[in-house]
Parts: sequence; structure tokens; C-alpha cells
Amino acid sequence: MKIDPHRFRIKPGDTVRLHKLPTEIEPFFDSKKSYKKLLSDHVDQLSAQQQLLYASNRHAILLIFQAMDAAGKDGVIKHVMSGVNPQGCQVFSFKHPSALEQQHDFLWRTTRNLPERGRIGIFNRSYYEEVLITRVHPDILTREALPDPPPDNPHDMGAFWDARYRSINDLEHHLTRNGTRIIKVFLHLSKDEQRKRFLARIDDPAKNWKFSTADIEERGFWDQYQAAYEACLDATSTAEAPWYVVPADNKHNARLIVSQIILDTLTALDMSYPHTDHARRNALLEIRKQLLA
Repeated sequence: MKIDPHRFRIKPGDTVRLHKLPTEIEPFFDSKKSYKKLLSDHVDQLSAQQQLLYASNRHAILLIFQAMDAAGKDGVIKHVMSGVNPQGCQVFSFKHPSALEQQHDFLWRTTRNLPERGRIGIFNRSYYEEVLITRVHPDILTREALPDPPPDNPHDMGAFWDARYRSINDLEHHLTRNGTRIIKVFLHLSKDEQRKRFLARIDDPAKNWKFSTADIEERGFWDQYQAAYEACLDATSTAEAPWYVVPADNKHNARLIVSQIILDTLTALDMSYPHTDHARRNALLEIRKQLLA
């Protein structure tokens, strides 16, 4: 079965209701062996495309991953990008902002890590945290030294969030206009599957380090996070920087879908290896003669 990324793409103007979108679909593989073969094929193609991206040096790729805890962001990054040359790819994880970062605008700490042309940048969480966790926990905003503090009543903060969405859309429009292609993936995990993965982390001593008591505390705000994600997806899925809501209950399926999304984005770019003109070719032939002498 062919993977069609448009199936998971949020169109501009769509009204997202996450409970109506699947967290699990029919697998694109019929066995573990076929999954490994499909993923290996995707990884090989990604490696070739990444080399072309680097050589052409005209575009950059920014991958943004957002999800609830235990949705598999690290696993997707590890398995999908396993064949990419580390010199052409960087991964940044954004957790709680530092005191220095809180003294800047909310986009500063991520924009300083944007990928150069010819490279792939991966954000494990991103500036979108500033319209997600801050929306669920608006008290965080009191530490950001904002020039115009938001209203105390969360119900009166519509204009505040709209302004942040506008800043994000303006940034992404600017980046796209200047050669950075943005791929935004929300790994859509069910609450029951998250429970199973938390239990697995507790039951397996080798996975205990992956579990934090903060994870279970945030699980208590599940409905609030779902609402925050819905508002975010509605407001920031644009033609040039769309969101993809990827079913994440099946980790293998999610990796295949994400790798296909990245492949389709790369192959749609007008990329080619630098052309060797006549003078350059003659110079290389002269050097070749010297090496053979």
C-alpha cells in the first residue's frame, strides 16, 4: 500500500478535532521483515536526497516534532534519520527555557538554531511550546518579562494567543520565502497507548530513566493539551508550512509515514548537483594528468 502524506496533512482553514482523527490505522507493512525493508528503502533514499540537498546548497529543511509525552519523537528521529550524514543534520531538543532565554522574545532560542542552506535541522519540540505548554500553564508567562503582560483571566487571552500564532506564521513564511522548507509533524498518540508506554518504562529497569514524575503530572492535563493542540493546528497549518497529524500508536507505521513525508518534500525541490563548466572541466583534466604522471 502506497503512503500518501496528503492523507495526514491539515489544510489551511481546517477545523481540527483530534478525537475524530485516528491514532492508529492499517499498517503499511504486513510483517516486521517488510517494515524493516520499507524503512531501509526510505532511509537509503533520504541519504541520497540529503547529499543532493548539501551539494546544491540552495535549500534547508526544518523538521519540527511535537507530541504528548511517550509519543515516540526520539524513536522517529533515530530510525528515520539513521542514514543521514551527521555533518549535514543537527538535532535540537527544547525543554524548559533558561533564565537567559526568558529575557528574549519567545522565538529567539529556537531561531538561533535554524539550519543553514544545504542542511537538515530537527527540532524535538520547538517554539510551538510557547503556544502549548504556556497555554495549559499560563503562569509560566509571568517569568517571561513580557512588556505587555497577558490578562489574568485565561478566558480573556484570545488576542494574546492570536498574536503569537501570527508571529509564528510570519516567521515560517519568511523562512519559506528564503529557501527553508518546513515540515511540522504532530505525533497523534491515544491516552490509552500513552498509559501502556508509561507502564513499560516503569516495568523495565532499563527504561526507568525515560520516566519522569512530571510526565504523569502533565498527563492529568490531557484534555487541556488536546485543546491547545487543536487551536495551534487550526491557526498555524499553512500552505507553505503545513502540519501533518501522524497516527502514533503504532511506532513502525509512524516512522514510515514520517519518512515518506520528508522524502516527498525533498524530491519536490528543484535540486541538482553543481554544473561543471568547460573551464573547470579542463582544469580538472590537467590535474588528472599530473596525478597520473
